[in-house]
Amino acid sequence: MTSPDRRRAVVLPGGTAPEAVRRLLDALPAALDGSGPALRPADPAQAPPAPPEVPPGVAAVVATSGSTSGTGHLVALDGAALVASARATHERLACPGQWVACLPSHHIAGLQVLVRSVVAGTEPVVLDTTDGFRATDLAAAVGRLRDDVPGYLSLVPTQLARVLADDVAVAALRRLSAILVGGARTAAGLLAAARDAGLRVVTTYGMTETGGGCVYDGVPLPGVAVDVDAESRVWLTGPVLARGYLDDADADRDTFRDRGGRRWLRTADRGSLADGVLTVHGRLDDVIVSGGLNVSASAVERALGELPGLGDVVVVGVPDDHWGALVTAVVAGDGTPDLAGLRAHVGERLGRPHAPRALVRLAELPLRGPGKVDRLGAAARARELLATGDARTERLP
Repeated sequence: MTSPDRRRAVVLPGGTAPEAVRRLLDALPAALDGSGPALRPADPAQAPPAPPEVPPGVAAVVATSGSTSGTGHLVALDGAALVASARATHERLACPGQWVACLPSHHIAGLQVLVRSVVAGTEPVVLDTTDGFRATDLAAAVGRLRDDVPGYLSLVPTQLARVLADDVAVAALRRLSAILVGGARTAAGLLAAARDAGLRVVTTYGMTETGGGCVYDGVPLPGVAVDVDAESRVWLTGPVLARGYLDDADADRDTFRDRGGRRWLRTADRGSLADGVLTVHGRLDDVIVSGGLNVSASAVERALGELPGLGDVVVVGVPDDHWGALVTAVVAGDGTPDLAGLRAHVGERLGRPHAPRALVRLAELPLRGPGKVDRLGAAARARELLATGDARTERLP
């Protein structure tokens, strides 16, 4: 991505610490309307990056998590795109309101909560999760919301699961007009439990390159269009699209493409459209070749997500001399059904060839970004533990 008259963005700490959020909120209006410099919210746990150069019109530079590739990109987002996303969200949710900010502001989901607050003219209630997320703290934060405007919240699935385990938090969150859940796949059982508990949960699909979620409950936001091509690849377009990548010209050309005179984002996701509703089936590259058969990791994860009591789960392929790749379920927590139980459930849903042949239990799954499982890290840990026959593993011969 090239443009004349480039200028340097201002690096500010991200995260959820109130003082960092305050600095971003104070700087955002000028960044969004172009009267001030672009902002580069950075992970406060890492050394501050060099201020990137950006073209005019860019309001923010946000790093992607690289949860599947291991490396992320620097995404340049125009002020107009961020504002368009915020306005479309408020239009879908009925009207502007007040937000609880509890996601790291150096990731797009957390930053977009701040942008929506600026656009709505409301002050977000900031919940500092630097030392961890606690449902009781969230309940208290929700209690500080105004009563004269709708209350909104954005969470990742792991946070929603913790909320459901706390009756006080569930009661507090019932007052909210909408709870956006995204950043990772939300298990069907978790979603059903949240709605049965009276929470107004809205699933979101999007990415940094679309300024955050741009498809809510499968339906594109106003101004956004979705297409699925012959290979089931999802394409997205609309005023929410990022300017492009600052750090990788080849990836920029490959990802942002002209189709029929309109600029589209070529995602790495598989999906299907029915009556205008998008269903995302997983990534195009999530296929595990095991015993000569193609196994969709995402399909196995969805099936496992139906099991009650199952914690966070990711399905990976572990190299194996006999099978080529061993379909392996990596799960968080100790209350997981045994391998035989997992195999029986997946076999019934998808057929025995898709059933995991190995199970690895971890205290928690490795993450890259809020709620995004580090698939490469999970696969590496599974490979290591299975190779040593660790007690936290089960494996079929």
